[in-house]
Amino acid sequence: MTLAARHALIFATQFAAVGVILPFLPAVLAGHGLSAEEVAVVLAVGSAVRLVAGPLGGRIADALGHAPAVLSASAAIAALAACGFLLPAGFLGLLVVQAVHSAAIAPIVPLTDAVAVTAARGRPGFDYARVRAAGSIAFIAAALAGGQAVAMAGTQGAVVLLVLCLAGTAGAALLLPRAPVAARAAPGWAGFLAPLRTPAFRRLLAVSALIQASHALYYAFGTLHWQAAGLGAGLIGALWATGVVAEVALFLWGRGIVARLGPTGLSVAAAAAGVLRWGITAVTVDPLWLFPAQVLHAATFGMQHLAAMAVLARIVPPSEAATAQTLHAALGVGLWMMLVTLACGPAYAALGGAGFWGMAALCLAAVPAALALGRSLRTP
Repeated sequence: MTLAARHALIFATQFAAVGVILPFLPAVLAGHGLSAEEVAVVLAVGSAVRLVAGPLGGRIADALGHAPAVLSASAAIAALAACGFLLPAGFLGLLVVQAVHSAAIAPIVPLTDAVAVTAARGRPGFDYARVRAAGSIAFIAAALAGGQAVAMAGTQGAVVLLVLCLAGTAGAALLLPRAPVAARAAPGWAGFLAPLRTPAFRRLLAVSALIQASHALYYAFGTLHWQAAGLGAGLIGALWATGVVAEVALFLWGRGIVARLGPTGLSVAAAAAGVLRWGITAVTVDPLWLFPAQVLHAATFGMQHLAAMAVLARIVPPSEAATAQTLHAALGVGLWMMLVTLACGPAYAALGGAGFWGMAALCLAAVPAALALGRSLRTP
């Protein structure tokens, strides 16, 4: 198995786990008898734990100098913790299960990005975007499989698939070679805070926060908004699928575009596409406009993700790669996605679809932030 195939395998197994459980975790919790308020608390605790546990896992990986080992252990613990969702448990028991599961699963995606970006250094034939596409494809397939499993065996069917996918992730991580690192990360807080001392890294956090958090209203209320407008379930599913398919197309065939634009150009393009996408979504529910808007997901999510990976590859030494990736995932994406999602509740209640103008405003603010990031990258 080639090195690229090994990395594609671990992206596929972990995103399959996400695709299986993401749509059904609230139903799993409700199936244990939890009220809507208790489900919300369990999910919120998981989000809070991931914000802390992700960077901690990255710091451990850099300190040990063996990210694949930490990745494998995290996936194995997450698989074992997920078994707790199959047990007869009440609110407190499920709260513990969710906390342990979230702590273990938090570093998996950013650590996989870290080892893939490191592997791509000095290997012109290793295309990170194509390897990452395996994860998006697996997400689509797993979401469909999860739906079938739930139809056949109830919500516990999705949990069983989650455990199997995470076990597969743990095994796939063992196939990854240990990357040679010339120097170990600095110990203690010095190593943990090292990426934050780099101006370009701090500016990348701002750009990612503005662009990726602009998806919050779409993720939280997009389906409800379109349902209220009378769009059918099949049409809404097709709209969501269009966005992911466009993302996959960019990852598979957009290498030339990525090379020409560079990280700054990708971020500016992502921000500009966000202004257009969310502006369209704010003013119409006509599918003839919504489908083209959904194609822009390739830019608003995909281009910004590839820009972030390119920036991190350029400015972060391999000894700090895992710490930087997990800090970016937590502070540049997760924290602000959570905060903007909380704000989206009252915003959508008051404004309805017009709330998407707020998401467009975030992307507009990202344009000067992206240009500032570009200036930082040009500064020796």
